[in-house]
Amino acid sequence: MTNVAVIYYSATGSVHSLAVAAAEAAEKAGAEVRLRRVAELASEEAVASNPTWAAHRDATRDVAVAGLEDLEWADVLLFGTPTRYGLPAAQLKQFIDGTGTLWFQGKLVNKVVSSFTSTTQTHGGQESTLLALNNTFYHWGAIIVAPGYADAVQFDIKNGNPYGTSHVAYHQDLPGAENLAAVGFQARRAVEIGTALRRGLRAGRPAHTFASA
Repeated sequence: MTNVAVIYYSATGSVHSLAVAAAEAAEKAGAEVRLRRVAELASEEAVASNPTWAAHRDATRDVAVAGLEDLEWADVLLFGTPTRYGLPAAQLKQFIDGTGTLWFQGKLVNKVVSSFTSTTQTHGGQESTLLALNNTFYHWGAIIVAPGYADAVQFDIKNGNPYGTSHVAYHQDLPGAENLAAVGFQARRAVEIGTALRRGLRAGRPAHTFASA
């Protein structure tokens, strides 16, 4: 069975909705799935200043917090983040910045990775956020699997992002059916490619480290 970790940060719920849909689609595709949120870094004062942020924080307290063991366990990694000035949110970035030990041991090599995002505005930096995440994946030696235009859902005017599913929240609107369908396709595609790689590469392949390079 292919192991999938869906790891995300969400302040007001949009990315959480996409993450849940991705996890459900991966499970239906036959994968074993872990849904994980990264730890909140913002102060209690900042969270409390936005009622929607506070309500979402309270509603998702039972979602397990991501750890490095989830990355090591997974064959496929799906990352979700809101956009912050065209970049991933600091909460997800800090989690990624803590992966150095796994990277050095070669334990992130050949992981299949894909990512999705949500912004307030149509041109709020969706593509630059996903491309910024890809910079990390290149360093890991991971295999980036974007949705591309590989399914009819990608031609919907509300989706159409070949880099990864991108939702536009406007006035904190949650993802609609088109967005959820897009991230579902993206998850299934990642599972399909991850399963193929696992069959071909996992058995007996030695881990890479700098010491053995």
